[in-house]
Amino acid sequence: MDLKQRAIQLKSDIPALFLSLKDQNTPLIAKLFAALTIAYALSPIDLIPDFIPVLGYLDDLIILPALVALTLRFIPKEIFEKNRELAKNIWADGKPKKWYYAIPIIVIWLLLIGIIFMIVV
Repeated sequence: MDLKQRAIQLKSDIPALFLSLKDQNTPLIAKLFAALTIAYALSPIDLIPDFIPVLGYLDDLIILPALVALTLRFIPKEIFEKNRELAKNIWADGKPKKWYYAIPIIVIWLLLIGIIFMIVV
């Protein structure tokens, strides 16, 4: 599988991970890894900022696929395949309008920034 095909598959695997996160049959450890992976994928803040030449993009090319691969090890294959099929049509009606899903990510990053600020000051 070449890089372009992997990128396309990764684009469909993230929504499938989200659906697996909501699935009752997904084990708890898989839900924890799925939540971490989705939070990292949606987070505007990377471990290595994108403006740093080469390393910024390597961060996205290595860490996100590694998180997806790690998460997939914990999700039973039949559950993930079912959710992958459901995820294929997730964008058919346009982008989801549930903006409030971003609130937990924003709160977590604000807490982290606050903790770092308290340590530094």
